[in-house]
Amino acid sequence: MNLGLLEKLSVITEEEKKLLNGETKIDRSLYMDGTRDVISGRKLLEPGQIITIRPHTRFVAFPEHTHDYVEMVYMCSGSTSHQVNHAKILLQEGEMLMLGPNTLQSIEAASEQDVAVNFIVRPEFFSGTLPFLGEEETPLRRFVTSCLTGDREAGWLLFHVAEILPIQNLIENLLYTLTEQIPNRRGILQSTMGLLFAQFLNHTDSLEFRDPNQNAVLSVLRYIEEHYSDGSLGEIAADLHYDLPYLSRLIHRNTGQNYTQLLQEKRLSQAAWLLKNTDRRVDEISVSVGYENISYFHRIFAARFGQSPRAYRISR
Repeated sequence: MNLGLLEKLSVITEEEKKLLNGETKIDRSLYMDGTRDVISGRKLLEPGQIITIRPHTRFVAFPEHTHDYVEMVYMCSGSTSHQVNHAKILLQEGEMLMLGPNTLQSIEAASEQDVAVNFIVRPEFFSGTLPFLGEEETPLRRFVTSCLTGDREAGWLLFHVAEILPIQNLIENLLYTLTEQIPNRRGILQSTMGLLFAQFLNHTDSLEFRDPNQNAVLSVLRYIEEHYSDGSLGEIAADLHYDLPYLSRLIHRNTGQNYTQLLQEKRLSQAAWLLKNTDRRVDEISVSVGYENISYFHRIFAARFGQSPRAYRISR
């Protein structure tokens, strides 16, 4: 991270000075309304504001609480220990933790060198990022749409992305834009966040779930990504040691689609990319994505994109 930016985010705040001078608990009035253990976006966002950042308050433990907004925690340096929906998470430098509204969280006290930044985001901010997530059902897309629709079970996502330079650069760009007075900040922030999410989609192996069932669904999505032309649900079920009918129900419950629908979406998306970016014959593309029946490929491609493969290619 840029040293000037890190230095700015590391400054000891007035709240932290009080803690260093003997305060032992968080000042609830800074975060919460009344006796409810819910951190309120109204306390942290200016009127009309839908995204901001604030450095995580060090030197004190945060007891179990929820948020009425989406929180994205980025670890600038050091580490912080969290308990999220009763799962223990050690967030380390360069990693990102995303929490949906209503997700339970508690945090152990951090030291001066443990510099984390909380992105406080109203769910409606993410409406501008949806186009970057494509149409395939993924854990990240499901998280975003769950936040937008008010689903109480959006949950959490943990991205181990410390070594991925494009992602680090985009997060730093977000931090810079939010700490400086820049024209058209909202548009820049939504575009940058969209690009960040697109990069996350390119690195699904960096995503962690603690729910074994969610991990299984993520493994299926990765399997489709790598074996869309010749894979089968039976094969991945055997690899994961899951009963096939149970895994099938699990996929539908977590994605809203069955395995065949997810597979077809991936195959057709890949075919569309090949039509736009290569000169390979349509029949070759059909076979390469897993459809040896060329007539069937033409039929489902037209149903998906509203035109034949040849017409789709000419329109590029």
